[in-house]
Amino acid sequence: MALASPFGTFRPPNISPDPVDGIGAWTVADLANALIGGVSPSREHYYPVFPYTSFTGMKVGDVKDLYVYLRTLPKVAGRAPPHRPKLLFRIRRSVGLWKLMFFRQGQNASHLTGDPVHDRGAYLVETVSHCAECHSARNVFGAIKPDTRFAGGVDPQGTGFVPNITQARLREWTEDDIATMLETGETPNHGRVGSSMADVVKNTAMLPDSDRRAIARYIKALSAVATPHP
Repeated sequence: MALASPFGTFRPPNISPDPVDGIGAWTVADLANALIGGVSPSREHYYPVFPYTSFTGMKVGDVKDLYVYLRTLPKVAGRAPPHRPKLLFRIRRSVGLWKLMFFRQGQNASHLTGDPVHDRGAYLVETVSHCAECHSARNVFGAIKPDTRFAGGVDPQGTGFVPNITQARLREWTEDDIATMLETGETPNHGRVGSSMADVVKNTAMLPDSDRRAIARYIKALSAVATPHP
C-alpha cells in the first residue's frame, strides 16, 4: 500500500512474524517502543504517518496482548518498497525535532469523567482507534491542530475531506445511531459510510457491542467544534 501525503509517499511495512522481512525477531519491548515511543529497534525515529502519537497512550497490558496476537499470524516474506519522503524529510533526525515540537510520550487528549463506559470510549477513540488522526485538520508540519480535533479535515492522502464528528455535525445522532453505524455502516438518514470509513467499519463491526457503545458515548460527549475550511 502507498500512502500519499504532502510530505511524500509512505508504505506500511511487513508486520508479520517473518524473522527477516517482518517483525518476528522483535521483543515485546521493541513493539512497546514503536507504539509508545515512535522508535524502531535500531533507535530510528518513525515517521508520524505511523500514528504512535495516539498509540503512545496504550496500556502496557494491551501492548503485550497485541504482541502475542501478532506472533500467531502467518509469516509472510517480502518487504514493502522504501518510503519516498520529500527532500526535507529524508533525514530521520528531523523527525526527532518534530517529536520535540509535537509529541508527548505517554500522553493523550482523553477527557475522563469517571463513567466507565465513557472512559472506555475515551481510550478506544483517542488511543487505540486513533480517530483524531483522520478527523482533524493539520498544520504545515503535519501535526494535528488542537482546535480542530475531531472537527474534520483534508483526508491525509489528499482525497476528499474527512467529516466533522463533534456535536457541530452529529448533534442529531443518538448513541444508538453511532453504535449502529460502527456495526453496519448505515447512517440515520438511510445512507452508508464510504471511502476509508467503510474499511474502519469492517473492523469496528468485530468489536463487542459494549465497545461500540463506549465509542458512541464518548463521541456524543465531544463539544461542538466548527468545521475548518478545507
